[in-house]
Amino acid sequence: MMYKHTQIGYLFNVVLSISLLILLFVGVVYEFTPIVLALFIFLLLSLVLFPSLTIEIDKTKLTIRFGLGIISKNFNLEDIRSCRVAKNPWYYGWRISLTPYGWLYNISGLSSVEILMKNGKRYRLGTDEPERLGSAIKQTIKEFN
Repeated sequence: MMYKHTQIGYLFNVVLSISLLILLFVGVVYEFTPIVLALFIFLLLSLVLFPSLTIEIDKTKLTIRFGLGIISKNFNLEDIRSCRVAKNPWYYGWRISLTPYGWLYNISGLSSVEILMKNGKRYRLGTDEPERLGSAIKQTIKEFN
């Protein structure tokens, strides 16, 4: 393993947990209406699927995965042309979102590393250590370029 780092979305996890407790209270004290139940299930799934973001680089691929890894994406290192450190505006949000710079995979904060693929597609990988991740990507793609 050339690089491995897990970033935990503490703020988002706390907000989701508090929201779940409030919905649970509303459901128990008043009533679990279909809307309250649907919102509770949605928030619970979000908390289970997106508590953290792990980025790994080995000899052939860069892998990103949220939480347990049910939601993940792999990039072949030989397909990456370049990368650079980037800042995201707050309104790009957290989790997976489509931005003017391509897909953003983010768990917390505004820092990211933007990778440019040889086919022209761009992706941004949110991280709390952008310099270290950028260096690791540059070091590993040197062999393929």
